[in-house]
Amino acid sequence: MKIEPTLSRAEAYTRNPRTSIAPLRLTAHTPEQEPQQRQAEAFYLQKQIQTQTPMIVVLEDGEEIKGCIEWYDRDALKVRGRQKTLVYKSAIKYMYKASDVSSRD
Repeated sequence: MKIEPTLSRAEAYTRNPRTSIAPLRLTAHTPEQEPQQRQAEAFYLQKQIQTQTPMIVVLEDGEEIKGCIEWYDRDALKVRGRQKTLVYKSAIKYMYKASDVSSRD
């Protein structure tokens, strides 16, 4: 009598090429913004990065961060000013070009 070792589910799927695992889909995660809004945001940020536009980022607590946007992803911006600062997008109240301030004066 030969005893076969018990395989875990993952090992069983990897050893049998005819069996496939369906891709995992997370249904609990819902996007916070519409795809069109995300594309507009990405286009705007990419343009400011390419032109190295001096920006002023105003945070929810009123603090202002001045500098050029160096990098961004879905959740954060990296601003290069006096020092490099990583800012979470959720902490940003609004932002504008530094040249907009001087043109108002």
